[in-house]
Amino acid sequence: MKVTRLPYFPKLKLYTRVAIYCRVSTAHAAQEESLEAQIERFEKMVALRYDWKLVEVYSDVASGKNTAGRPAFNRMMQDCADGKIDMILSKSLSRFGRNTVEILENIYKLREHSVDAFFEVENMRISETGKDFLLSVLSAVAQEESAWRSGSIKTGINHKLSDGTSQLYTRPCYGYRKGSDGELVIDEEKAENVRLIFDLYVQGHSVVSIVKELEKRGIKSPGGKDVWPKRAVETLLENEKYIGNVLVGKTYSREFPDTRRRRNQGEKEMWLCENAHAPIISRELFEQARQERERRSNVVMVDGKSVRKDTHYSMKSTEKNDKDT
Repeated sequence: MKVTRLPYFPKLKLYTRVAIYCRVSTAHAAQEESLEAQIERFEKMVALRYDWKLVEVYSDVASGKNTAGRPAFNRMMQDCADGKIDMILSKSLSRFGRNTVEILENIYKLREHSVDAFFEVENMRISETGKDFLLSVLSAVAQEESAWRSGSIKTGINHKLSDGTSQLYTRPCYGYRKGSDGELVIDEEKAENVRLIFDLYVQGHSVVSIVKELEKRGIKSPGGKDVWPKRAVETLLENEKYIGNVLVGKTYSREFPDTRRRRNQGEKEMWLCENAHAPIISRELFEQARQERERRSNVVMVDGKSVRKDTHYSMKSTEKNDKDT
């Protein structure tokens, strides 16, 4: 048996085949300009390297919430699997997935196909990082991206609230509907029920008593139910929209990552738009109801803390006091 050693001649690459991937979240004009700027910047980067050759530019204009909405990205990943690309240039790690897990999965796929990637924002290449370091970077990037998006959304909302253009000012509630011009107009049939609830309350009826009265009269709840939830009546009695005002910012989200909503006790800004629409009840009646709620409340402030009273309001006790006097 004769064994002959055959020499190996590795195939040398004359240049690195480079792809560019860019994505923006919407089709707005400003975003399209951003897409063009990204592509132009990366094309110049490739042109400055004699050992790089631009293969193709992949770009998506989509929501980015799932891979089905990113056809160019999916096509690029397939081209990587087919051995057509050596390196990808992209703005940020966040462009490679909707969350940390998806980003990691796509980067591991690139590594399997021996494809490198450079991310401009993070100033890093996946070929130069270890797995542990990469995971920590991805986690930080995912958190930063979410926080940035949250901040951007809040900034936009606050701007519209400040100049009075926010649609939150024209959000309808029970007793109102939107007119043809988008402004709030009174729904007279339901407005009569609003007036009834306020009148009954200032006359001494409890919320439970009001619920029973509404049921007896066959007045359906805002949700179309036969019985009104107690909370629906309580919320109605507190709503300043019935005197033509709109207060926005009664609740707010906590800072990222704990984004649960909580009642605004003065920690955050609020916006009050006065005379925003036609009132259903008078300011005097609304104020009477507010004072009555305060009188009946079983919670008082003691040394800056909320403390429950020993007694609770009931309509029966009110009627008894009226008879005694």
